Amino acid sequence: MAPPTPLERATNSVLRLVKEESYYHKELAHQETRISKLRTEIDAAKPDLDSNAPYMLKQEQTALEETKAVFGPLRDKISEAVQNLEEQIAITESDGAEGKEEELKKAREVVESGKKVAEQQE
Repeated sequence: MAPPTPLERATNSVLRLVKEESYYHKELAHQETRISKLRTEIDAAKPDLDSNAPYMLKQEQTALEETKAVFGPLRDKISEAVQNLEEQIAITESDGAEGKEEELKKAREVVESGKKVAEQQE
């Protein structure tokens, strides 16, 4: 098996970062659900409520804020990776793209998805 080309590496890098960003969104939603549930339990003052529930709520809120803080730097990384991928596309096209049409098509699609993610605002 041949080693991956620079274009393949750049494409996979953007794909990995976009996937990582989607995982953080799932984690964010999960944390928000846990916080909401814990707040409801605290507000209802259930008799079987754990005595350290307020502390747990604070810990969950801290974790939520830390997750939110990841998005800015991650989007910067995605922007850089997209820029690198665009450069690799240009290099591959200038070197002659015979036999690499499928790889270039996939790279262009990944550039578009990476740009969409990088432009999102929380």
